[in-house]
Amino acid sequence: MLARGGVGSRREIERWIAEGRLKLNGEPAKLGDRLKTRDYLQLNERVVHWEKFAVQPTRVLLYHKPTGEVVTRRDPEGRPVVFTQLPTLTTARWISVGRLDINTSGLLLVTNNGELANKLMHPSTQVEREYAVRILGDVAEATLEKLKQGVELEDGTAKFDAIRFFGGEGANKWYHVIVSEGRNRLVRRLWESQEVIVSRLMRVRYGPVVLPERLKACTFYELTDKELDLLFEFAGLERNEPEMTKTKPEPKSHNARRR
Repeated sequence: MLARGGVGSRREIERWIAEGRLKLNGEPAKLGDRLKTRDYLQLNERVVHWEKFAVQPTRVLLYHKPTGEVVTRRDPEGRPVVFTQLPTLTTARWISVGRLDINTSGLLLVTNNGELANKLMHPSTQVEREYAVRILGDVAEATLEKLKQGVELEDGTAKFDAIRFFGGEGANKWYHVIVSEGRNRLVRRLWESQEVIVSRLMRVRYGPVVLPERLKACTFYELTDKELDLLFEFAGLERNEPEMTKTKPEPKSHNARRR
């Protein structure tokens, strides 16, 4: 229940139970305990209002993030933030599946299911991320091969799993690249390590989810029940929805809320 609500991953919560940090009705919680109506739950002596996690159906949005927006809830510099563009949740909060930096556009998955988000982001899952990259000038085949073999960055060795040329005229050329990890600004840093200038970067796929061509910037699409089943299967999770939330309207595309 707590993993679903985004309090932490299953592994983290199991560790908290073992450390005695979770209390159920005043007593240390045990692995396998089940929550019942009116149960009193505390984490580090603070009350956890777990009931809201029990009634929310899983929702996943595909948001087409434009450049200039930041993936955070509040920005001290006053820049536009992604979460103000999404529909309001009354009993939960949106969790982004990974991040995109301010200068990167494209597909951003958001969900109210913390366990699903953690599974899709965890390094052990090695979910493929595909990006469309516009670069300035020509790139030698030897450079492309080096980027596929691996180069040393300040935080360790990294590489592209695949690179495909997607055409272009004049000075600008387009490539599609695939990485299987979510390190900060990884795609840009890999190109820049070879002194290649990236003029535009857009994520077009995250795992099995592809950015729909019809989805314009600042708009989102909500996955249908069938699409959710496929995403849960990909993540290796069972989709256990509360009985009262199993049927819901077929989702559609929407414009994001404008400030």
